[in-house]
Amino acid sequence: MKTLKFKLYQHKRNRHLKRMINAAGVIYNHCIALHKCYYRMWGKHLSCAKLQAHIAKLRKRNLFWQSVGSQAVQDICQRIEKAYQLFFKHNKRGVRPPGFKKVKKYKSFTLKQAGYKFLGGNKVKIGSRVYKFWKSREIEGTVKTLTIKRTPLGELFMVVVVDEGNKPEIEVKTGKIAGFDFGLKTFLTCSNGTCLEKSLLLGEPQDHVFRKIESPEFFKQSLNAIKIASRQHSKKLKGSSNRERARKNLVRKYEDISHRRRDWFWKLAHELTDKFDVLCFETLNLKGMQRLWGRKISDLAFGEFLQILEWVAKKKNKLVVFIDQWYPSTKTCSCCGHVLEELDLSIREWRCPSCQSVNGRDENASRNICAVGASTVGLSDVSRVIPAIAV
Repeated sequence: MKTLKFKLYQHKRNRHLKRMINAAGVIYNHCIALHKCYYRMWGKHLSCAKLQAHIAKLRKRNLFWQSVGSQAVQDICQRIEKAYQLFFKHNKRGVRPPGFKKVKKYKSFTLKQAGYKFLGGNKVKIGSRVYKFWKSREIEGTVKTLTIKRTPLGELFMVVVVDEGNKPEIEVKTGKIAGFDFGLKTFLTCSNGTCLEKSLLLGEPQDHVFRKIESPEFFKQSLNAIKIASRQHSKKLKGSSNRERARKNLVRKYEDISHRRRDWFWKLAHELTDKFDVLCFETLNLKGMQRLWGRKISDLAFGEFLQILEWVAKKKNKLVVFIDQWYPSTKTCSCCGHVLEELDLSIREWRCPSCQSVNGRDENASRNICAVGASTVGLSDVSRVIPAIAV
């Protein structure tokens, strides 16, 4: 499966799509109200099939609801059902059930088997109207779903999920494994240069060449512009056109930050997967770190980077390994294995009391993560990544 995103041309007929998104938001809120009412009356969860059948009857008597396709209405019920299932599964972790949303902030609707048709070129028919989009790439494969998404700026995008089938891809194997340590001062500290075959099968120590990857901290760079735009927005009269103009200006600042950060993440993910076949990371409690360091963790966005890296690694048939969250990678000497009892965050280098070696905090952690990750990778996984080792 592959997701493609295209921007729709600005045109007055796009008002119909925005009207459909607003109708989808109204239906969503009505479904949430039905769920709450059903639970108060019967003390049970309203099933997705019953909700879809009831909404189908109500839709016949409401012209505004009929502007949304029947499959889009079914998808709204399925979204709510999925949200409730996640709530039931992670109830003890503070996950909340789905709630009401403002209609003007409702984002999208999805069409699956019917309701749309590609007419060739850059034209697509949704409902009874034809729309044009920026065709930045060819749509290859079978189209599974089509989603119309509205951004806070009011722009419309078309998100297409395509099944490419068994498409052959060019794979480049390097036979190397590396450990990466995430930090506040340095985004990633890499212990590159370790041969995967020797580290897994022969157990011979290899020389590590450490490379530090600094984060551009895009939010910190644009903080002054964000403050100015936010101040201008707060001074405008509520409900006025000037306030709406200032709001869009503030949204553009945030979108520019997210676009630059995501572009940097994709380039870094491709660079790392081209150099290494196995990438080892430490499992981190990012929510707890965000409570401690706040905006710094949000600006680094390490969780978003891991999602992109896993997708790229899966596409290139590479392996991403996560070691145990409670493994003391920073306090363990990578030379002799001695574990310190305590190590303050302010200490960047420390001398091992057992072997007297001087260890850099991040470099030592990345070396330990690489060693533990290599030991946890099974030979079946290695043969999948590098077939030559299995031979």
